[in-house]
Amino acid sequence: MPAQTESSSTVPPRIKRLRAGVRSPGDATEVGAEDRRHDERFEGGDLSHVDLSDVTFERCDLVGISLHQADLRAATFSESRLERVDAPVLSAPRSVWHDVVVAGSRIGSAELYEAGWRSVELVDCKLGYVNLRGATIRDVRFTRCSIEELDLTNAQATRVAFEETSVDHLVLASARLAHTDLRGAALRRVTNLGGLAGATLSTAQVVELAPLFAAGLGLRVED
Repeated sequence: MPAQTESSSTVPPRIKRLRAGVRSPGDATEVGAEDRRHDERFEGGDLSHVDLSDVTFERCDLVGISLHQADLRAATFSESRLERVDAPVLSAPRSVWHDVVVAGSRIGSAELYEAGWRSVELVDCKLGYVNLRGATIRDVRFTRCSIEELDLTNAQATRVAFEETSVDHLVLASARLAHTDLRGAALRRVTNLGGLAGATLSTAQVVELAPLFAAGLGLRVED
């Protein structure tokens, strides 16, 4: 019997739809480190520079919240929606994001190294430097987003897709990609092209990146 081979088709992200539910009004100013918040809606408020390390938001809505330089180290977001979040600097290393939607948000520098993302969707977001170094991201979709730099150094990305999204600079040093669909991404610069193994590109993208491929292989192209 011949050995089974993995399907050649690119598998799309498996995004879990957030369940509708009643959210009790919450006061963002009362949230602190190691808090466990469930089934609450936080609307408005400034959590800039607040220690929120190891906080958990489960089945929560965070709307119009400022998280600039809040310490979200090891925070957990589960079955939650973040909308119109403003954070020139988002500091959330080693955080966990499961079944999360981030919509209409502006984030400058996102420090998300060694984070764990599963079933995460970002929609209509403007992002600067997104540091996902060493992160494990699975079932993630970027839709209509603008990203200045996406750093996946040493990251493991499985079933990740981009739709109508621009990525000015994609960094892939030692990245491990599987079913990562870049066809909907406008790529302007890619560093460490070898990290593209496991990704899906369109024919047009391959043509556009041909000079980079040639340079990476040490080829001289002359007419």
